[in-house]
Amino acid sequence: MTVLLVLFFFATFLLIDYFRSRHAIVQPALQVAPAKYDAVPRLQPALVGGFAVPENLRYHPGHTWALSESPNLVRVGMDDFASKLTGKVESITLPQRGQWIRQGQKMCTLYRDDCAVDMVSPIEGSVSDINMALIKDPKLALRDPYGEGWLLTVQSPDAKTSFKNLLGGPLARWWTEESASRLQRRMPMAMAGALAQDGGVAMNDLSTHIPDQDWLPLAKEFFLS
Repeated sequence: MTVLLVLFFFATFLLIDYFRSRHAIVQPALQVAPAKYDAVPRLQPALVGGFAVPENLRYHPGHTWALSESPNLVRVGMDDFASKLTGKVESITLPQRGQWIRQGQKMCTLYRDDCAVDMVSPIEGSVSDINMALIKDPKLALRDPYGEGWLLTVQSPDAKTSFKNLLGGPLARWWTEESASRLQRRMPMAMAGALAQDGGVAMNDLSTHIPDQDWLPLAKEFFLS
């Protein structure tokens, strides 16, 4: 039921965004970044509900992001909300190079304690490269989800279509705010102690405030897996 509600809101806001965009100045659908893989270009991210939301990325409702590096090459990762909710990730299983992944379907698996949760891909295409540094040090995804903690790159023959299905700008900020509010409703005690005093930035490991038996159902709910 939660997934259906999420998809309903997602479709509604995409429709609103479409009609708004008909009256706006046309902008390029994809933003091109340097082909260097070591870090996402640094912009001052918006802070929404305690979580960083960089403006130069597009987001899947399952809390993964996509960045176009060329017309068909897309780098992807998990967003700040996902990294903080995951917390003490112990290992990450990434797909093989050359493997075809589909938008909205399993892209990788995160492991912590005795739990495993999948994350879905924001893009469709063939895996071009994976972040070997992340395999060796999974905590990179927690420390720097938009930079050194990226997950993989994808050769996407129809990247433009995939990007149209993602959230950006006001919709991305709304979705992050909605996710933060939903987490607070579900785990009020966790979120009460989760925000730092210096500007309301969510602490790096929200999972320390979430009972172990509740973490996996929450992660699956928010990651749409």
